[in-house]
Amino acid sequence: MLGLMQSQPLLISSLIEFAERHHGDAEIVSRRVEGDIHRYTYRDLAARARRLANALDAQQLQFSDRVATLAWNGYRHMEMYFGVSGSGRVLHTINPRLHPDQIAWIVNHAEDQVLCFDMTFLPLVQAVHAKCPTVKQWVALCDADKLPADSGIPGLLSYEAWIGAQSADYSWPEFDENSASSMCYTSGTTGNPKAALYSHRSTTLHAYAAALPDVMCLSARDSVLPVVPMFHVNAWGIPYSAALTGCKLVFPGPALDGKSVYELIEAEQVTYAAGVPTVWQMLLGHMKPAGLTFSSLKRTVIGGSACPPAMITAFQEGYGVTVLHAWGMTEMSPLGTLCTLKNKHLSLPKEEQMKIVQKQGRAIYGVDMKIVGGDGEELPWDGKTYGDLLVKGPWIVGSYFKGEGGDPLIKDSRGRGWFPTGDVATIDADGFMQITDRSKDVIKSGGEWISSIDIENIAMAHPSIQMAACVGMPHPKWDERPIVAVVKRPGTEVTREELLAFYEGKTAKWQIPDDVVFVDAIPIGATGKMLKTKLRELLKDYRLPGL
Repeated sequence: MLGLMQSQPLLISSLIEFAERHHGDAEIVSRRVEGDIHRYTYRDLAARARRLANALDAQQLQFSDRVATLAWNGYRHMEMYFGVSGSGRVLHTINPRLHPDQIAWIVNHAEDQVLCFDMTFLPLVQAVHAKCPTVKQWVALCDADKLPADSGIPGLLSYEAWIGAQSADYSWPEFDENSASSMCYTSGTTGNPKAALYSHRSTTLHAYAAALPDVMCLSARDSVLPVVPMFHVNAWGIPYSAALTGCKLVFPGPALDGKSVYELIEAEQVTYAAGVPTVWQMLLGHMKPAGLTFSSLKRTVIGGSACPPAMITAFQEGYGVTVLHAWGMTEMSPLGTLCTLKNKHLSLPKEEQMKIVQKQGRAIYGVDMKIVGGDGEELPWDGKTYGDLLVKGPWIVGSYFKGEGGDPLIKDSRGRGWFPTGDVATIDADGFMQITDRSKDVIKSGGEWISSIDIENIAMAHPSIQMAACVGMPHPKWDERPIVAVVKRPGTEVTREELLAFYEGKTAKWQIPDDVVFVDAIPIGATGKMLKTKLRELLKDYRLPGL
């Protein structure tokens, strides 16, 4: 017997229709590329998204044709989230920090038909447009009078002229909720990047889950600042969850320095912010010397890479801001876990609570996870046993766009497919997962594992260290031994011996790095993560002391 409920597809257009109808006057504030502050409402957003849909129809784009963006976080980019996907096309957000050759490869692989870009990226588009034959229309996200007289890009249109010529009357089509809605390419640190192709169903379910109280806990009472870029896995799904809840949205545009972010938080009374550790490092670096405090910020979700415990302490004890440690992947839409305490943890001493909040957290409903050993058998949830982390769920990839890379899933004894994350982790009895390393970065010393993340976190707790990266170096007896490459904070000094002494009592003696290498900078990838492959290249001539 089937249930007798109404059957309505879960479509992205339903999110903006809901926001327009129930939160129409809620604000969306954007710092524009032009430098000024733009304000409008969800009602305005919905009307302009419909104009965009009409413009795509006039362009004669077919169902599931790809529309790409090279853009910062802002209201025009948000309109594309709904106008493109809502009309049945596929939104393809491209990371502008990639190499131009990679961008051209991605555009061609996706077969993008239209590409819209912020004027910041005009030189980038000028460099790649001739290599992208599938793109029929290039659109600059600007007013008509800001369009350059001679861009060298044939048929270039201004976004405002493009959608301004269209009607705001449009009926969002209904179609299969499993239809593709958007796509994001992986960072491609090894080989060509692969694309995760999200569906309307997966995106809507992810939006629901992200808004849950033990996840991002978004509501119409919040003023939310997604510093995480909209080209990083759709800003972790925040634009969709924002429409679902009706919260005020504040977009930072291209100004991601500590001073600009702080001023926007204060001016717009932001209560909740999301970003990667490198951005918050700049924010805290701006605030501390100036003696600044927050008047409104209550919570921040930090993901993209492991958040150093020193940063969690700085936010929570120094500024009264609760840090929500999160973990996910492009292939997971991206949220997998988020760290919030359970009721039974609230009476624990602060030191015990801190041990928990440093973990990446508990699985969100919709995500199942397990750790397995080399034989593929599941390992115990005891908080100590390390294993390869596998996940499955309705917003996790089953395969990549165009079948790149073959079948990525690992089948269990019941024939269910699990996605191998490439992370090594522990899970405790309460379900709190902690990433100990990437599988390719874990250090094996004398048959024992050493977590590079733990080594980095200890170094980052030293007041003179701005950034740290731990890698393993070949050793004739122990196979590998850890060393830590560090960047000193400006105006500070610390010696190799002082930093190695700092490790004493904080980790087992055999896990203390064998050496400290001082560097001017640690290579950072397009998504803000440390590139240990490049660091190893830089250290290819390095030899451990005494060898």
